[in-house]
Amino acid sequence: MTRHDRQRPTMRRHLTAALLATSLAWLPATGLLAMEDDIAEPLTQLQERWAEIRYELPEKQQADAYAALAAEADRLLEAHPDAAELHVWAGIVRSTQAGASSGLGALKLVKQARADLETALALDPMALEGSAYTSLGALYYQVPGWPVAFGDDDKAEWHLQRALSINPEGLDSLYFWGDYLHEQGRDAEARGALEKALQATPRPGRALADTGRREEVRRLLTQLKE
Repeated sequence: MTRHDRQRPTMRRHLTAALLATSLAWLPATGLLAMEDDIAEPLTQLQERWAEIRYELPEKQQADAYAALAAEADRLLEAHPDAAELHVWAGIVRSTQAGASSGLGALKLVKQARADLETALALDPMALEGSAYTSLGALYYQVPGWPVAFGDDDKAEWHLQRALSINPEGLDSLYFWGDYLHEQGRDAEARGALEKALQATPRPGRALADTGRREEVRRLLTQLKE
């Protein structure tokens, strides 16, 4: 029996527990150099602000902060509609905004996030080391399935495996793969992926994001041992 066969918790609890991790795509140094200057700097600022909201801001303040960040991402997209990296981060921000929201508003946000990520893949599937695949795969296994939403375990696994083929040593790609395996009851495989995630190389300029993600990995490993 898969997770989609079992009764789901409320939309808010479901998204809050899972979509928070969708938001840790990152820019390697080479990616920053390859991008236009007017995209690289604001994109870095989006990343840094996301990490501050997720890991430092009180939970009750996060929804409004994510909404403001999503508005900033949209403003940047108006100026740079063909920048796959910005579409990735628009999807990332909206998905975590959904996790801090509730009800139909959260459902609307995850649908918008999926559209952002699909646009990113259409523009450049390799952008940010395939982060759109990671984030979209996470959405597919985290949200409810039909008729409530678009959750689909098969699509989740395909996207997460694709992300791993592009970035096999990535902290995010390994974390989400491990979390997905756990949700499928494949805990032995999950443990291997998560332990490997802890060995991921630190990401330049992403100390806060790395610290938060590694703590999430450790918490999940603790659950697997219980």
